[in-house]
Amino acid sequence: MWRLAFLITGVFWYPQCTSGDEIRVAVASNFTIASELLIDAFNETTGHRAVPNYGSTGKHYAQIKNGAPVNILLAADSLRPRRLVEEGVAIKGTRFTYAIGRLVIWSPVIPVNDRTLESDFEHLAIANENLAPYGRAAKEYLSHRGAWEKLQQRLVRGENVNQALHFIRSGNAELGLIALSQVRNLEGFTYIIPAMEYSPVIQQAVLISEKAAARSFLAYLQSMEARGIIESCGYTLP
Repeated sequence: MWRLAFLITGVFWYPQCTSGDEIRVAVASNFTIASELLIDAFNETTGHRAVPNYGSTGKHYAQIKNGAPVNILLAADSLRPRRLVEEGVAIKGTRFTYAIGRLVIWSPVIPVNDRTLESDFEHLAIANENLAPYGRAAKEYLSHRGAWEKLQQRLVRGENVNQALHFIRSGNAELGLIALSQVRNLEGFTYIIPAMEYSPVIQQAVLISEKAAARSFLAYLQSMEARGIIESCGYTLP
């Protein structure tokens, strides 16, 4: 019913507590820039304090399973949030898609396009495909292009997509397969990979431990204001 009211009025209400509270948010690395904007707006508006912890979704999943003090997970996939609910670690009925990510080839020095993988370069940075959803997407894209096996000796893997970007910017790789959201404000060359060449990077949020401020943050994440911020950072909206 609240979704219907939101669509009719265009106004999104989210609950506020009488005094500020602190919550801990585990955030997928690709969502760093957007989450900083969202958290600043949320903290200023509500008086709460959302504290982010950035890392790969796979690592967050393992830490949460081992009892890490986290209230909310903003994952880079739908698999880990679903598993956490099924395993009784996350709260049932709180999981939703907040963004759909986009994979790009980016280089600060080499013009890139759909033929770049066939060009002469030494190293290509990707996120670890076993830990990070953008790494999985990168593997799918390279496999789709018939380049996964051919490029194994030239791959430089970061634990997460932010580390992959660091490898490119530090000169350890000339280019990389990373998230569009990471390079929106960076100088360089960007090729947005067609969505049909890898599985959608469906990013979901889920409530891990109950807290009124955490519920408030999840509600804010679905507001018109938050959705505008997310879209402006290079994501497709669900």
